[in-house]
Amino acid sequence: MAMTLIANWSYPTAIWFGAGRISELAKACQQAGIRRPLLVTDRGLARLPITQDALARLDDAGLNTALFSEVDPNPTEINMEAGLYAYLSGGHDGVIAFGGGSGLDLGKVIAFMVGQTRSVWDFEDFGDWWTRADADLIAPIVAVPTTAGTGSEVGRASVITNSQTAEKKIIFHPKILPSVVICDPELTVGMPNHITAGTGMDAFAHCLEAFSSPHYHPMSQGIALEGMRLVKENLTVVYDDPAAIAGRAHMMSAAIMGATAFQKGLGAIHALSHPIGAMYHTHHGTTNAVVMRAVMQFNRDYIEDRIALAARFLGIEGGFEGFYDFVGGLIAHLKIPENLTELGLCDLDDADLDHIVAVALSDPSTGGNPRQLTPENIRKLLEDCF
Repeated sequence: MAMTLIANWSYPTAIWFGAGRISELAKACQQAGIRRPLLVTDRGLARLPITQDALARLDDAGLNTALFSEVDPNPTEINMEAGLYAYLSGGHDGVIAFGGGSGLDLGKVIAFMVGQTRSVWDFEDFGDWWTRADADLIAPIVAVPTTAGTGSEVGRASVITNSQTAEKKIIFHPKILPSVVICDPELTVGMPNHITAGTGMDAFAHCLEAFSSPHYHPMSQGIALEGMRLVKENLTVVYDDPAAIAGRAHMMSAAIMGATAFQKGLGAIHALSHPIGAMYHTHHGTTNAVVMRAVMQFNRDYIEDRIALAARFLGIEGGFEGFYDFVGGLIAHLKIPENLTELGLCDLDDADLDHIVAVALSDPSTGGNPRQLTPENIRKLLEDCF
């Protein structure tokens, strides 16, 4: 029997998957108990037909919807405060988080912070800080991804940049997980090629770092492995042929899988890309790709056997070296910069590098890196990325 790429899943939340499923957006809101949604997306998407069509569907269904699009590429607490004002002044009762990682993350954190009285920074992903929140006040969320990479649609956290310190902070609470996710690959067809590449490599980085993490989580291990296979088989396909709907669907699955798998941990790829993105406004997934091979070499003694296992599953010959070369070939195919200099980080002095190192060492992602990170070795790793 032929496999159809339309399905309803209940793990890790309710996911309505398949081409054309955006037509069920109003139904998803109703299932989540939302009657007056605030649709949160970024400025670029706000004007596009996919967003305007979604708003029209909601209006036709009698849902009193407003649009909020003051979302920076790396969303900040300033964006959050503006969104909270729009939510409260508009009398909304839930959020539709619509877009790429930026729109999804900001929409989720607006829903989270609606009734909280503490600073958002009091809910950073450390220990049991999330228990400080009043979970009963968190607004329901419907997520609609329009890229295939971050997996934020199934994440229990949002990444928000502190505008005062230029540091990315991971804000965590189990109830930030959206109630319903609509994954419609037709919404991703219009992505610019460099966004297809960057978001796809974000999904791959999530899977690779989760797979490499030393923590014990066999479920995530299996999910990460299949996620890497889906990226290998489909990312160059959709990069070369943006209208390849089956490939787009598989990439959306890979994104979900990466974000589910990284419960097992992330590592130095993300520990470096978070401060670099916050300070220099680079694309997150693209930055992950740029530092990926240097991090693989840095961790080689700790992951070589594990990566060789992944290589066999992915049909890559040559063990670790073969996998490393595959990553290099993938990055070249996607026309991603070779190093941080090509990415635009020029004329950095010792103080700049020291600041990146300090922020990287404080990032929660460091805990999942196979090799322990120190100020000395992460400084050398950073230098190897130029």
